[in-house]
Amino acid sequence: MATEAVNSGSMTNIGFHSVPHPFAPLSAEEIRHAAQLLRGVWPADTDIYFKSITLEEPPKAEVLPFLESEHHGSKQPHIPRKAYVAYYLRGTNKFHEAIVNISENEVEQNVRLGPNMHSWGDGEEIINIEKVALEDEKVKQEIAKLKLPEGTVVVCDPWIYGADGIGDDERMYQCFLYIRDPTNSSEADSNHYALPLAISPVVATDTMTVARIDHLPTGADATVRETQPYQLRPANEYIPESQTLRTDLKPLNVVQPEGASFRVTKQGTSNTIEWQKWHFRVGFNQREGPILYDVRYDDRSLFYRVALSDVNIPYADPRHPFHKKAAFDLGDAGAGSMANNLKLGCDCLGAIHYLGALLSDGNGDAMPMENVICIHEQDGGIGWKHINYRTSRAVVTRQRELVVQTIITVSNYEYILAYMFNQAGEFTYEVRATGILSTQPIDDHVSVPFGTVVHPGVLAGHHQHIFSLRLDPTLDGAQNRLAYEEAHPMPLSDFNPHGVGWAVQETLVERSGGYDIDPDRNRTFKIQNAAVRNPVNGKPVAYKIHAQPFQKILADKESYHFKRAEFADHNIYVTRYADGELYSGGKYTNQSRGGTGVRSWADRKDDIVDEDIVVFVQFGMTHVPRIEDFPVMPCEVLKVSFKPVNFFEKNPALDVPPSEQHFNRSVLVTEQHKQPVSQRKVGEEQASKL
Repeated sequence: MATEAVNSGSMTNIGFHSVPHPFAPLSAEEIRHAAQLLRGVWPADTDIYFKSITLEEPPKAEVLPFLESEHHGSKQPHIPRKAYVAYYLRGTNKFHEAIVNISENEVEQNVRLGPNMHSWGDGEEIINIEKVALEDEKVKQEIAKLKLPEGTVVVCDPWIYGADGIGDDERMYQCFLYIRDPTNSSEADSNHYALPLAISPVVATDTMTVARIDHLPTGADATVRETQPYQLRPANEYIPESQTLRTDLKPLNVVQPEGASFRVTKQGTSNTIEWQKWHFRVGFNQREGPILYDVRYDDRSLFYRVALSDVNIPYADPRHPFHKKAAFDLGDAGAGSMANNLKLGCDCLGAIHYLGALLSDGNGDAMPMENVICIHEQDGGIGWKHINYRTSRAVVTRQRELVVQTIITVSNYEYILAYMFNQAGEFTYEVRATGILSTQPIDDHVSVPFGTVVHPGVLAGHHQHIFSLRLDPTLDGAQNRLAYEEAHPMPLSDFNPHGVGWAVQETLVERSGGYDIDPDRNRTFKIQNAAVRNPVNGKPVAYKIHAQPFQKILADKESYHFKRAEFADHNIYVTRYADGELYSGGKYTNQSRGGTGVRSWADRKDDIVDEDIVVFVQFGMTHVPRIEDFPVMPCEVLKVSFKPVNFFEKNPALDVPPSEQHFNRSVLVTEQHKQPVSQRKVGEEQASKL
């Protein structure tokens, strides 16, 4: 395994613009200035707890002329720099949002948000919640009843409270308690998820006190009992020093002796990436993490903006308090704020370029996030190949892929999130789910249909992971449409007497709404530009969506799980573009009630034919845990791909150099495939053998 940090001087340019780019994240100075302006509207002694200070993206109608000027090398129009600010008055649940015009030095909007609108969690708050729960006297009394061995370390995992409509208007955390292995309590990386406790404090965030202590059901039904002495269990560790490691694994080095083929150009606080005819800008924020802007291939526009919109993880256990477990990992936590520092490990291989980011902290200062994005190339196997069996000549190319990757840790779980591009004009969004299962205690010799016992006394609840990817297409222009095609058998007829014929039918989606793929009909959705036709066949240029079938949200339609996860019931949602409609689960998901996300927008039933549309693509899995998923889960890989359809006049990867020994040291043996053939020239009597 080899990782090489790319010498930035060989592949990074510094770009200069007369005006800041409208997609550039806020600089440290802009973050501090926005905080200062916001403080100025309050009395001097007001203690403000900033949850986020991030770029307020300009209206699309203002940005499109800017991009047009940028690509034609003309003077770009000035677009004011604005910040979105979310904050509390510290020590209260008074949640506010503001729009600060940094360019004009004014607070344009500043409102206190209404009931059931709460902010996400952050690192500072989580640590404080842990302390509050573990230092509470009543919690200590409950822990004392366990009669744990001397020196045992108790660990607290604060969870977003969720919603069931019962006494949950105020912002709270549901805390789950665990212990480290009592025989090795000094090991800070001990897997506490193998040793769960049945004590669950609930912390109110306005007073930062324990509001109540729940006792968890540990049997087959919802019965709870008073805290009993803890039955010691064996540890189940994942760290390498606890394993007998294999000794027969040979090194596999990824080496690029001439460096990487991509080029990163830093322009202020944002970066553009060029690779194999691809060109796009990378941004980053607290909620979505990496965002791609102005994605182009061979100078043709494809997407205005691409980002993961949200992730919902509803659990199957119907008993209190587990019935409220339904995290929105982006809306409740944030892919940006939970991003790993990738330079700490071998998360990417080959010639690597890292990008950092700036977020804000609770005091309104800039918070550097180092190495949150890694960029590298990888071999994707054979791109295309053909052997002319008459001559035995093989032409084969390797498929090179560009990977723009981030990894987030949301408490127990990790997601490896990657944008992947190839040389045939295709791109893929890939999720690798790993980390540790969220666990709860269970009595011995008990089995339940909504979870799997993965270790003595440990239940891993069944759950779903439902991802929503937001695409704002601009295929050769901003006016696009959505259609789907299906393959149907032809009826028996004089034309189809043998019953083997089948045909493809295309259906235009005329109204905003939620739609589903159908593998039995090969139903495939396509984003098209009907105003631009392929010169070969006259069909609209398009990109098709390849999404894996998955089981939609299983919760009842009247449940809070269903109402809140507005994207989780369809493979595809399509809406007409509106500024600010970025988050498919709603802007504020913490203890939300629903009605503010993509299902609600789609219900407008807007005309979306040849309009500025937005497509939300859902994909995911129903996770029934296995023993093999514990103590740490092997990566589960999910992908959604976007492939050109009639967008080019031929295979766009024809100009990729063939795979040859002098270039990549690979050898292709073809002699075994050589077949004797015959051919005859026109005018000759007999065929000749080759």
